Amino acid sequence: MDIQFYYPRWGSENSSWGDFCYQVKRAGYHGVEAPVPEDPEEQQVIFEALKSNGLRLIGQYYQSFEKDFEAHKANYTKQLYVLAMAQPVKINAQTGKDYFSFEQNAELFAIADIISEECGITISHETHRNKALFAAHVTHDFLKKLPGLKLTADFSHWCNVAESLLEDQEEALVHACKKVEHIHSRVGHTQSAQVIDPRLPVFKNELDAHLKWWDAIVKAHKDQKKEVLTITTEFGPAPYMVHLPVTDMPVASQWDINLHMMHLLKERYCK
Repeated sequence: MDIQFYYPRWGSENSSWGDFCYQVKRAGYHGVEAPVPEDPEEQQVIFEALKSNGLRLIGQYYQSFEKDFEAHKANYTKQLYVLAMAQPVKINAQTGKDYFSFEQNAELFAIADIISEECGITISHETHRNKALFAAHVTHDFLKKLPGLKLTADFSHWCNVAESLLEDQEEALVHACKKVEHIHSRVGHTQSAQVIDPRLPVFKNELDAHLKWWDAIVKAHKDQKKEVLTITTEFGPAPYMVHLPVTDMPVASQWDINLHMMHLLKERYCK
């Protein structure tokens, strides 16, 4: 099984696309996870930078801002088509809202399925706070009723929502790990979706918990004879990354942590 690693554009927006892609390629990544703008000229800059550096793209949808469901649905549909036209490896979607009804969020999942079928691109849905799949038990219910649902596993959010390392939600996690198409390898804890630095011994329990879940996802992929698993090392900038008051200096390097996570997981899964 081929395991591919992607770096998030999130946190590097101040770098030009050319410089960003050059650094990502040099670091040993296979590609970039990023949103795609609607403007054709902006798109061309991104596509040229990716192509010249031999990088792939995972399209990212995060624009779940509209409270009105019909407006939300219209923008969701439009943005997924924008991403699909870029022909990414796959699309990661932060689908829906935690306050939408089950039926409303299910309608959005159905739209994604239609677009996925039309365009031949896998769309997986992120386990993210504030979105449809914001908690383990809620996602478990969706998976029981919508067995074809594909997940992007960012279980750090579930830890934060549940204020636990999900010790009492094993059934939901076992089910979810079998439905994952894409991983965000961020480590969360009971009070935040991102530990300060996963290299610190104080966060060993949190890292071990997430490694156990990622191990289960890798095993499920192998058992299902899937050819590719994609992983984005998605430790983020502020406000995910702790900054010191007054000076506003980050307490760790986003780039260094993400590189560490890639090397850790390559050593674990790509021997």
